[in-house]
Amino acid sequence: MIFGYARVSSKSQNLSRQLKELEEYGCDRIYQEKQSGKNFERPIYKEMRSKMRFGDVLVVHDLSRFGRNKQEIRDEWKALIEEEIDIVVLNMPILDTRKYRELEGVGQLVSDLVLTLLSWMVDEERERIRTAQREGIEIAKKQGKFQGGKKRYHKEATGKDKVIYNEVVRCLNENISIMDIHRKTGLSRNTIYSIKREIEVESI
Repeated sequence: MIFGYARVSSKSQNLSRQLKELEEYGCDRIYQEKQSGKNFERPIYKEMRSKMRFGDVLVVHDLSRFGRNKQEIRDEWKALIEEEIDIVVLNMPILDTRKYRELEGVGQLVSDLVLTLLSWMVDEERERIRTAQREGIEIAKKQGKFQGGKKRYHKEATGKDKVIYNEVVRCLNENISIMDIHRKTGLSRNTIYSIKREIEVESI
C-alpha cells in the first residue's frame, strides 16, 4: 500500500499543495496533520506508522515533513528502511528507495549522501542567517541606527528617561526598597540595581 503523509507546522498554514501532489502520485491512503516538526510526538503520524507493514511505501513532499531535527530525520529514515518500508521524497527524485532494491548497498549509499547533504544545507542556512544578522548590525551601527545594549536610564539621559532616572536616584537616596521603586516606576529590578551600582561606584 502507498501511504502519503502531509504536514505543516502551524494551523494557519495550508496543506492543499502537498495533498494535491500526493493524490496525483496515486497514494492509497493520505494522512495529514498540522503539527510542529521538532519531534515525532505527532498523533496522526504515529497512527499512520502503526498501520504500515513490510513492502508498503511512504510518500512525502520533502524530508522536512519528517521533522526539523536532522538526527531525528536520520533515525526515522533508518527505522523505515529496517522495517523494509520504501520511501519516496517527491521534491528529490533520487530519494526513491525502490530504485535501489536490486543494487546491494547502493540505496544506503545514496540515502547517506543525500541525508548528509541535507544536514550540511541546514547548517549552512543557519550560518547564513547568523552572518546576515551580524552584517545587518554592523551596517545599522555605521548608520547610527543600532542601539544594541545602550542604557536608557543614566545621568546623561534626556526627556522622560532622565525624569525616571532622577526619580530612581531620589528613591534610592531615601532608602526606598528596590521592590517599591519597581512598583512606582515600572522599571525592572535589574535596571534599578544597575543604577544603584553606578551611584555607589561614583560615590567611592
